[in-house]
Amino acid sequence: MTEQRRGLSRRGLFGLAGAGVVGAGLGTGVTAAVAQGSSTDSGAAASYPFFGDHQAGIVTPAQDRLHFASFDVSDISRNDLVELLSDWSYAASRMTAGLGAGSYGPANGPYDSPPDDTGEALDLPPSGLTITFGFGPTLFDDRFGIADRRPAALIDLPHFPGDALVDNLVGGDLCIQACSDDPQIAVHAIRNLSRIAFGRATLRWSQLGFGRTSSTTRAQVTPRNLFGFKDGTANMRAEDTAEVTKEVWAHSADGASWMAGGSYLVSRKIRMTIETWDRTSLREQETVIGRTKGEGAPLSGGTEFTAPNFAALGRADVPLISTDSHVALAHPTNTGGATMLRRGYNFVDGNDDLGRLNAGLFFICFQRDPREQFVPIQLNLAKNDAMNEYVRHVGSGIFAVPPGAAEGSFVGAALFDA
Repeated sequence: MTEQRRGLSRRGLFGLAGAGVVGAGLGTGVTAAVAQGSSTDSGAAASYPFFGDHQAGIVTPAQDRLHFASFDVSDISRNDLVELLSDWSYAASRMTAGLGAGSYGPANGPYDSPPDDTGEALDLPPSGLTITFGFGPTLFDDRFGIADRRPAALIDLPHFPGDALVDNLVGGDLCIQACSDDPQIAVHAIRNLSRIAFGRATLRWSQLGFGRTSSTTRAQVTPRNLFGFKDGTANMRAEDTAEVTKEVWAHSADGASWMAGGSYLVSRKIRMTIETWDRTSLREQETVIGRTKGEGAPLSGGTEFTAPNFAALGRADVPLISTDSHVALAHPTNTGGATMLRRGYNFVDGNDDLGRLNAGLFFICFQRDPREQFVPIQLNLAKNDAMNEYVRHVGSGIFAVPPGAAEGSFVGAALFDA
């Protein structure tokens, strides 16, 4: 292995010692909490270390804001790609600790050179920032000598019934998920990582999100999506460590040893026809979802966390929970046990040329194997879900999210060891 592959590039190594001291000082309790599934919401001063066994931003308590970005890698060498990942890892380790992206900061350094940080996060706390990196299927072509290391689980997603995908909202060689409780912190992260990538990778598409649509710890209340319903009631929680180990983290026995401790991210940009939904009766809305709008209880009775009874019948022996409701079709009892960790966000991207809100759900999920988890669930929904009348899938992506990086190394280092 070259020195470059073993650790951060020379640019990234500059000032690493100082960043490591800061990270160690504020990471002790937080690292343990995240590893076990922290049971507290992140606050303005919360900080999650970048380095660790798993990447942060998966089982970390879901923050309120998102900036997600997909990149295409330029015509560069394998060593250049490794250097980019090294530089990104170094900058991420600093920003998640509440520091500037570079060792000088936005107001110091050579006066006749651009600052190594853009400055809009100056004096702001970390606000629970997590930065999560992923590798798309197209990264494993013939450019970088890693084609034979593409995991079998990193599939090209099939075309699902009803897909209306827009080319410039699909795919990418690399992705970055930046989550924070302050939108300026999340945007600052993507802005600086994009700046660092100049000449090596370019933005393909990006998405801002607000108002998490899932809870990832038991301490978090169930949020609501833009249809006004509680979303993610049955979501996996970080405290369910056995289930997380089985369903979220990749294992070396899965066939790609460099992915052990990582996961697979699927994103879907789902446009909601808000105006049509808003003119739909409450009865129809609840029938489509399969839950009450207020409490979020299944229509078979009980409270929010009561298990749905899909065999319960109402008048004329009609199921209380419609067989084509979203709850019925997405529930593990009706998907052969398939489940995944959801981590999505609401979005509003202004309006379209007809004056309708361009709004909806930016769906994100993590799983051990999309072939056995996301794909069968989405196929079931795409074919049968009554909600399809009110939504349209316009964007899509799938990425291998490597395990966490060790201090002094970079995310995805094991991929380049051979």
